[in-house]
Amino acid sequence: MKQRQQKKLSQRLFEAILSGDAESVQALLRSGASPERRDADGTTPLYLASVQGEAEVAHLLMEAGACPDTESRGPGSEGTPLCAAACWGHTATVRELLAYGADPNLREDQGAGWSPLEWADHGPHPDVAEMLRAAGAATQRW
Repeated sequence: MKQRQQKKLSQRLFEAILSGDAESVQALLRSGASPERRDADGTTPLYLASVQGEAEVAHLLMEAGACPDTESRGPGSEGTPLCAAACWGHTATVRELLAYGADPNLREDQGAGWSPLEWADHGPHPDVAEMLRAAGAATQRW
């Protein structure tokens, strides 16, 4: 696929994620949009879906090949998808990420930042924290 066409598909994918339009996300992925292509700032589609709490969209992205542990690098969008979902208490999204193998102990900021459990506890989002503990998350260090 040509670079220009891939860029347009990617832009439309980010727009569909922001609006929570799972049907459009699925259509764009079928049309060849990459589930891992970052936007101009370095944000990944899965991170955006996770911070928005779009569990169905996150499911579609991971089903299409998005890695649940890829760290996003965009300004204001730094971190892992699981940390983003845990931070905001998005239980269904956390469940999807864990189902696709997201590491409940993976700290953001290339290992130097907070873990998903620390974000959930800091929230506070006890339901998400319990889900992470059940998935094997280690107790926080703060």
